[in-house]
Amino acid sequence: MNLQKTLGAVALAALAAPALAAVSADEAKQLGNTLTEFGATKAGNADGSIPAYTGGVTTAPAGFKPGTGKWVDPFKDDKPLFRIDSKNWEKYADKLSDGQKHLLKNNPEYYLDIYPSRRSAAYPEKMLKATVRNATSCKTLRDGIAVDTACRGGLPFPIPKNGLEAMWNQILHYQGDTAITTSASRSWVVDTSGKPTMTSEQSTYTDPVWYQADLTDRDPNMAWRVFSVTKQPARLAGAATGLTDFIDPVATPRKAWSYTPGQRRVRQSPEFSYDTPVASQGGLTLFDELFIVSGKLDRFDYKLAGKKEMYIPYNEYKGSFECPTVEMALKPKYANPDCHRWELHRVWVVEATLKSGMRHAYSKRNYYLDEDMTGAGLYDAFDQNGQLYRSIFNGMVQLYDHKLPWAVRNVIFDFNKNMYGYFNDVNVGGHTIAAKAAPERELNPESIVTRETAR
Repeated sequence: MNLQKTLGAVALAALAAPALAAVSADEAKQLGNTLTEFGATKAGNADGSIPAYTGGVTTAPAGFKPGTGKWVDPFKDDKPLFRIDSKNWEKYADKLSDGQKHLLKNNPEYYLDIYPSRRSAAYPEKMLKATVRNATSCKTLRDGIAVDTACRGGLPFPIPKNGLEAMWNQILHYQGDTAITTSASRSWVVDTSGKPTMTSEQSTYTDPVWYQADLTDRDPNMAWRVFSVTKQPARLAGAATGLTDFIDPVATPRKAWSYTPGQRRVRQSPEFSYDTPVASQGGLTLFDELFIVSGKLDRFDYKLAGKKEMYIPYNEYKGSFECPTVEMALKPKYANPDCHRWELHRVWVVEATLKSGMRHAYSKRNYYLDEDMTGAGLYDAFDQNGQLYRSIFNGMVQLYDHKLPWAVRNVIFDFNKNMYGYFNDVNVGGHTIAAKAAPERELNPESIVTRETAR
């Protein structure tokens, strides 16, 4: 009898634990009505400082030249509405992250220029339809750290109900359905003396496999992959690294690899995860905070604290394409405020707390993720004593000719070391968006290394 009770309890637990259900059909009816198809509040806010969503920017402005890898600012005539600085930041404190407040309090010459809010994000119809479908079909597995393969092709959770669903939206935010190649992106670290050092120049290939649902040669469990080939510094030229993440990281853990010209072989690199520092970014970034968040979500508890209005980096065309790095972008203690545009947007707030018994460099993290699902946002991390450790400002630009929000260039501040990093700077290079996805046989590590080293 006791054995039967035990088996019954195990069966009930198995039914209850593995999956979290999608939203109801009635709740999903909000999408395309009071909510956008991707789950943001369609209406503006009460005072009009955040406008209603009207479809984003899909028309190229005058002067844009397709194929150059540079995008002209459609809002170049905008003027700042006001400035937040060390004298008035407390007036706006409820709309600032801890990292922003730290910089404003401790640097009298630092400021945030606040521009009119432009909800420029736009997406292709195919992706929007898949996202609406996902609202009632997509679910998480394995207590939230995996996602069902049935909902590829769109955002998994346009109406997130918990912190893990919101984090999956960030990990799987739309990055197109073909690869983006960055011919040259540079990462810089500015040390305590104010001296900038270029830690790497790389060409990067990003493949958004989650959105390639129509391709039969893709692994349906694959989320995305990226590989980079180092061009500078000279001693590392020709080195390559790659990451592939999966939507069920328990069944298929992250596949990480590296190639060193001196050894002339590809080796697995399982250490490229969690709180391992990223060498190409001077050790200021951890692998699980690339693009604000990446990798397996099993070491923290994630609480969805709702939405709030915050000033986030947005429509960063000037900083991305018009601020030469050494000459303009880098100041001794912070990135040049004149190169950055801040706007008021609603963000999803996710509070992450380190699980009991888990090891990590941080005890707590706060994420502020753009409700228009562009990948843009703010992030604060706290050390084991609860003190502010690092902050990330992740801006976006809308690639209007492709209906593609692109959030890749970011600034990270290490407040323990009094240093900052300026990463994925494309002022010397640019982006190329592939007309079609490459076949799978060309994307294994050996093929990548052979092709890149032959150039």
